[in-house]
Amino acid sequence: MRMGKLRNSHLVEGGIWVTIIVIFFSFSFEFNQPIEIYKFGATGWPRVILGILFFVTLGNIYHQYNYGSAIQKGRVGIADEYNEEGDKSTGTLFKIIAVLFTPFLYALSLKPAGFYFTTPFFILAIILLFGERRPRWIISITLLIYALLLSLFMVVLNAPLPQGNMSPFYDYSAFILRMNTQFQQLDLW
Repeated sequence: MRMGKLRNSHLVEGGIWVTIIVIFFSFSFEFNQPIEIYKFGATGWPRVILGILFFVTLGNIYHQYNYGSAIQKGRVGIADEYNEEGDKSTGTLFKIIAVLFTPFLYALSLKPAGFYFTTPFFILAIILLFGERRPRWIISITLLIYALLLSLFMVVLNAPLPQGNMSPFYDYSAFILRMNTQFQQLDLW
């Protein structure tokens, strides 16, 4: 079987993405309920996003089949040659593991602490893990992304988000929701 320029690492990466997609798709049957105002139900958009992710994974494998990981003009990333000689320190490995597991920790914290409280800390953690160290940038980017997410989910989509079920976190979520209600009741037009 001709493998083009695919390497085992490319196949492992594609396999991991397909496994994640299959796991999330199987979990989507747990909340597959009809919604009066949305004909595709509660799983409509999550399944669309999983489908897009699946096709992106297939496209990535196809691209790696044709081009491998060769350095290409305008492409962000590293080549296989660098990867073989690259930094394999435990610090780099820890950083990769931390970046991969931070979203899982965030997802686990959503039920007890809620979206409104945990999201800024998640954004902050990702910014720090990606190497940003300037305090002004860290704070301003965190606040900007948090404000955009709140605006998107609360004002534009009017989507319910996890509020948490522990006392101080639930109270913070309730405060944010009260502020949103007061803001939407203002007669700005």
